[in-house]
Amino acid sequence: MNGTLTSEDVMTLTPVLPVVAIEDAGKAVPLARALLAGGINTIEVTLRTPAALEAIRQIATGAPEMIVGAGTVLNADDLDAAIEAGARYALSPGGTPKLMKAAKKRAIPFIPGIATASEVMRGFDLGYTHFKIFPAEQVGGVGALKALGAPCRPRASAPPAGCAPKPPRAFWRYPTCSASAALGLRRRIRSMPAIGRRSKPPRKPPPRCAPKDSQSSRTRPRSCACRRTACFPAGA
Repeated sequence: MNGTLTSEDVMTLTPVLPVVAIEDAGKAVPLARALLAGGINTIEVTLRTPAALEAIRQIATGAPEMIVGAGTVLNADDLDAAIEAGARYALSPGGTPKLMKAAKKRAIPFIPGIATASEVMRGFDLGYTHFKIFPAEQVGGVGALKALGAPCRPRASAPPAGCAPKPPRAFWRYPTCSASAALGLRRRIRSMPAIGRRSKPPRKPPPRCAPKDSQSSRTRPRSCACRRTACFPAGA
């Protein structure tokens, strides 16, 4: 997706938003390419590590088809640094009035975190209609989402964040959940030796072969990668 995003765009980019903490910026582009190969076109890089901004910068330049956002934005300085690195959207676990006012003056969409109705109402006062509920499981899960959504719809949309690695399917069934953030990737990114291999295009299989003798031979050549029916036609 080219051009300037809106908060609604961010909510609907993907049904699952990978939220990652990257320790080694050198793994950022291979990770982005692996996600793209799996059909995921966006990633939220949290500003929890010293490598985060460089990881955003490398994804923005090395895998431009990946829409990269910044998470754990705690103040206006974090927001400006993320924008300078190439982030196309930003999210925060909360939302102070100072941060939300500053974000309104920036060129990328900002989605503040909320956990109470008062925080949603404060966001409304400052012109926000899209939020993330954080930490989703700890504040009540789907039940809390329903309770907050009832008086706020259709003015707000809130995806859950801070879910378990396998968030409940009920999150996807709830109508105000446009996206669901899945966490728990930090350890895997630091220790995934196959990430580079996963980011490369798969090797083409060898050409299919024919049996030596379709009437009598039932021996496949050692280099054959065909399925049985390709090597042994019916009646062979």
